[in-house]
Amino acid sequence: MQGSGSATAALTAPEHTSGAATMADLLPLAAERFAEHPAVRFKRGDAWQELSFAEVGEIVREIALGLIDLGVAAGEHVCILANTRPEWTFAEFGIVSAGAVAVPIYPTNSAKECEWVAGNSEAAVVVCEDHAQAEKIRAVRAKLPALRQIVVIDSEAAAEDTITLDALRERGRGGDRAEWVARYTAVKPEDPFTFIYTSGTTGPPKGCVLTHANYRAVLNGCHAKDIIQPGEIAYLYLPLAHAFALLVQLLCIDGRGTIAYWTGQTSKIVPELQELHPTWFPSVPRIFEKIYTLASSAIPDDRRAEAQEAIKVGLKVRGLQARGEEVPAELQHAFEQVDEKLFAPIRALFGGKVRQAVTGAAPIAREILEFFYAAGIPVLEGYGMTESATAISYSTLDSFRFGTVGRALPGVEIKIAADGEILARGGNIFAGYYRNDEATADTVIDGWLHTGDLGSLDEDGFLSITGRKKDIIITAGGKNLTPANLENDMKQSRWVSQAVMHGDRRPFPVMLITLDAEEIVPWAREHGLPEDIPSLATAPEVRALIQQHLDEANAHYAQVEQVKKFSILDHDLTQETGELTPTMKVKRNVVNEKYAGRFDELYS
Repeated sequence: MQGSGSATAALTAPEHTSGAATMADLLPLAAERFAEHPAVRFKRGDAWQELSFAEVGEIVREIALGLIDLGVAAGEHVCILANTRPEWTFAEFGIVSAGAVAVPIYPTNSAKECEWVAGNSEAAVVVCEDHAQAEKIRAVRAKLPALRQIVVIDSEAAAEDTITLDALRERGRGGDRAEWVARYTAVKPEDPFTFIYTSGTTGPPKGCVLTHANYRAVLNGCHAKDIIQPGEIAYLYLPLAHAFALLVQLLCIDGRGTIAYWTGQTSKIVPELQELHPTWFPSVPRIFEKIYTLASSAIPDDRRAEAQEAIKVGLKVRGLQARGEEVPAELQHAFEQVDEKLFAPIRALFGGKVRQAVTGAAPIAREILEFFYAAGIPVLEGYGMTESATAISYSTLDSFRFGTVGRALPGVEIKIAADGEILARGGNIFAGYYRNDEATADTVIDGWLHTGDLGSLDEDGFLSITGRKKDIIITAGGKNLTPANLENDMKQSRWVSQAVMHGDRRPFPVMLITLDAEEIVPWAREHGLPEDIPSLATAPEVRALIQQHLDEANAHYAQVEQVKKFSILDHDLTQETGELTPTMKVKRNVVNEKYAGRFDELYS
């Protein structure tokens, strides 16, 4: 094994945080310490509303005591099946402060998938968002012997076999506060905090048992890196069933930040950023790719060369400023001109106040990161997985390198195995897979988490991800290819939504393409073509458009790595059809199997 990322001794929570020892006492302590500060912001009707930490604390107390009144015992498991919304946060903190274990279920899951998570976790209660989510649980309830109660968030979904969240809170109002305090103070750092079922690109989901100590370690590491500052506003649209969004939620509550929840529509993300003016924007690459397309497509063709020069100027100035060096007067003058014309409108897309954005879960093209950094929107890459309580490495404003995912988070050690696999250990590494000792033994060996990702560490400890062991394509000629690189290049095209390379044990690589409806339909309208995706997928003009971009992307790679043929699908890949994970990562094995006929045609 070679290379190492630095590890540090156990960290303590900074003074400006809640001072919580576990996630069970985090919200109660934050409610006392940050009482009147805004904790959450959400939209009801046409108006944004706000609740203070003290108000959220009362809601959480009522939910916790309501669950206790229902008979939920310390250590029992309670599922949450809902989209990202403030009630999700209230429910989770109510569950864990009652001494129970929170088990998220992705709201996009089918009834059968919900059955697996609720059944495997032996859930006693499931908190459902609405009628549609409750129906999933009803459909499989006979196969869930441990399930005693369904709670519904929306009162319109009330039924004889459910209790509403409002009714649960009402039951909790008459409860004994001392009992609540006794429950959350009895929780130990080594106790399970949450089971997060990996969405997985292969096989059934496995329940990652993450302890209170795991997340306390990550929170302390993040605070040591000043990832969120007191009073910051974080815009949250990511699924709270995923470890990334969960960390954002915990960081905000622990560090006196405000969580601003989206209203549930992807098309509203940019308008809501402009309404809320967040200072911290955690996201996944697909959203940055969409905003990049929106911003770059507004640049006229005859001014693209000028824009490229402006980006170079922006990168130079931002780099000098980050290092605390003086910017030459001539360069400063040139920067001020392009900043007003080009960069200010880009910052405005994010609301104009973003101090930093963060991206994770999948690769992102360097050109996109440079574009936003030049414009004054530093999009910092981090790396981790559910099994590491989200974080292994992270970039900071004063320590980042394009093309890397930063350095080891304080308290975490990284090394590269002989075969290139990234290994990590620290207080953040999970306790194992629930009821799956065999998988646990294969994943954590001698205290080291085997991530399944391939990477390298440079001399300064910056980690680069080069691929995933299971995703490596080995052509019939024996050439090892990393598909993510060319796939990312293709997704930079405004016309492309998804790009999936195929070629394992084949003579050459081919690619499956899906079209970005928001971009290709207006283009089709301008060119007098049909405006539906199935028709455009076979249109010669569209194939020529994609071929042109593919030729440009291929030019950056050796002949053997270039994609020789492609096929355009008449629909996009989605979570609902099982082709994407909730963080928009392609399930390569599903795509390869589902579209095997398409790939075969490309080789015929």
